Amino acid sequence: MTADIQKHYKKIRKILLLVLTLNWLVAIVKIIYGLSSGCSSMTADGFHSLSDGTSNLIGLLGIHFACQPVDKTHPYGHKKYETLFSLVISAMLFILSFNLIRRGWERLHHTLLPQVDIGSFLVMAITLAVNIWVMRYEHKKGRDLKSDILVSDSLHTRADVFTSFSVIASLIGIKLGFPLIDPIITILISLFIGFAAFEIAKESSDVLCDTAVFLDDRKIKDIVLKTKGVRACHKIRSRGRIDDIYIDLHVQVNPNMHIDDAHQISYHIEEAIKSAIPGITDVVVHMEPQEN
Repeated sequence: MTADIQKHYKKIRKILLLVLTLNWLVAIVKIIYGLSSGCSSMTADGFHSLSDGTSNLIGLLGIHFACQPVDKTHPYGHKKYETLFSLVISAMLFILSFNLIRRGWERLHHTLLPQVDIGSFLVMAITLAVNIWVMRYEHKKGRDLKSDILVSDSLHTRADVFTSFSVIASLIGIKLGFPLIDPIITILISLFIGFAAFEIAKESSDVLCDTAVFLDDRKIKDIVLKTKGVRACHKIRSRGRIDDIYIDLHVQVNPNMHIDDAHQISYHIEEAIKSAIPGITDVVVHMEPQEN
């Protein structure tokens, strides 16, 4: 099992390293061109891409802790470290959003005329294409590998795609003689970033606060009731990450049943649920005598 976990996180680590490289290349191009042309929205978009790279580094750190094997002090493993570090990414996005709002507000009161040419549009078109590919690739891999870090980071990149479209609109507005659109777009970019931060924080906090996992209780109940010797099933509860789900439930049996038979029923229920529903790590069955 430990070898499988290490292999799983090795795949995630490779994806993060690839995405980190692409994000920082995109960021450097945007920041350099944005500063040289005086376009605050492009510069803001560049710093957003730079924060994408920083979040990748945080993700790599989270993966390092999450892939550690079960030990005495962590009998349920370390997978929630991945979720915890997703909250760090969310906090970074909130800070970035606030700083960009402040920058855009200052530019509204001190309007500058940025230099916009064919190079500006070319830079944005190329970096936008890279961002779209990164977002789709990372999100798909995150769902396939059931990784909170990859999914939350792809949401981060999705915000970057929206902001890039906004920057292109800003460049068009500046070219048409409306320089105020540049700081306005900068503020809109910050709102996109803030919304992405909220989404990540909500999903991560749901896991850390043991919010019930979205499962079909009827399906679980049907699996349990098909087990020979089971008379009733109730109090089904769940918690955890989508790839690390913990379930406990109460099962009623004949009050005269021998403890060995009850134990066998409990074992069969656990194996049946794990086989039928992917992502379930542990099933705790509470055996009860059914009263007449």
